[in-house]
Amino acid sequence: MDLHESPEDSAFRHEARQWLETNLSGEFSEARGLGRVGNEHVGRDIRLAWERHLGRSGWSCVGWPQAAGGRGASLSQQVIWNEEYVRADAPARVGVIGEGLLGPTLIAYGSEAQKRRFLGPIRLGSELWCQGYSEPGAGSDLANVQTRAVLDGGQWVVTGQKVWTSYAQWADWCFVLARTDPDVPRHAGLSYLLVPMGQSGIEVRPIRQLTGTAEFNEVFFDGARTEVDLVVGGVGNGWRVALATLAFERGVGLLGDVVHFRRQLQAVIDVARKHGKSGNPVLRQRLAESWARLYILRLNTLRSLSVSDQATGSLQSSVAKLFWASWHRDMGELAMDVIGAEATLDEEAELQRVFLFSRADTIYGGSNEIQRNIIGERGLGLPPEPKVTAQ
Repeated sequence: MDLHESPEDSAFRHEARQWLETNLSGEFSEARGLGRVGNEHVGRDIRLAWERHLGRSGWSCVGWPQAAGGRGASLSQQVIWNEEYVRADAPARVGVIGEGLLGPTLIAYGSEAQKRRFLGPIRLGSELWCQGYSEPGAGSDLANVQTRAVLDGGQWVVTGQKVWTSYAQWADWCFVLARTDPDVPRHAGLSYLLVPMGQSGIEVRPIRQLTGTAEFNEVFFDGARTEVDLVVGGVGNGWRVALATLAFERGVGLLGDVVHFRRQLQAVIDVARKHGKSGNPVLRQRLAESWARLYILRLNTLRSLSVSDQATGSLQSSVAKLFWASWHRDMGELAMDVIGAEATLDEEAELQRVFLFSRADTIYGGSNEIQRNIIGERGLGLPPEPKVTAQ
């Protein structure tokens, strides 16, 4: 892994930095910093306008191939873009699910008609997406999905419930993992459907979090309909396609998050100095450990991007999720210990929001326990975790 930038990458970094600095002024100057952790509901209108500005300017979907409407940026350039985006304090993206998850999935597995229909609106920010995977009885155990889809003439009829669905209240479409054949082994009977959200057969209920906001939702499908040809990868191949989508989830975007994490940690260090706690040997050691773990996270994420083998890459994704989620949760706890009792008084404090929101980091997107099982069983060859059966 070579950490030195090529002349081409340095030029790309300069171009990205200059474009962001120029465009995050005037019309979009008030968009800076909006929509970060625990504040995803803030500034939706100006952030949507910014999303569309990115698309018109060719700075959306930079990693997509040029044939799909992207810039065809290399992995190193995608890393640079994500890092510079956060350094510029640009607003949190509202089209991240479509760009980062569904778009690459359609490019890899979608039909030509599906690509023509959906890739353009994702790139231009005119259609937003959410992800219909987890269910009350199938969170980390995704193969246990019970949402059903049955054919009725030229349409699929979807019935069931999804939970922890990020941004469903704003989405135009949802990619839904549903059981289309209940009579075959559970991995084999799943299909990956594209379902329009704006219909009477869908109800979205917000899930209120500790922060007081509701980024996550429950989604109820009661006879929701979608066209017969809106199955990605073919009927019965949903498990393979769904795993591919998950593999896209923890890529170059994490390196932008690392830049944001570094800012949060610096804020904790600044508070420690301000209140004379940086000399406390216990807090000092914890701050140093947090800094070192964050540095390791960045290097390990860069290394994982060089892995070409899909199975190894999947394991690296589990390692990355386990590492960053644990680090962020621990950093939130450290922030509260540094601030002390006053942390309970200011409900608007960013670090308090980080602490409250980060309690969920080790649960959503595959819990720490599940990630350890994947690493142990698939990576280290350990025996499977004993299954508890009802008596």
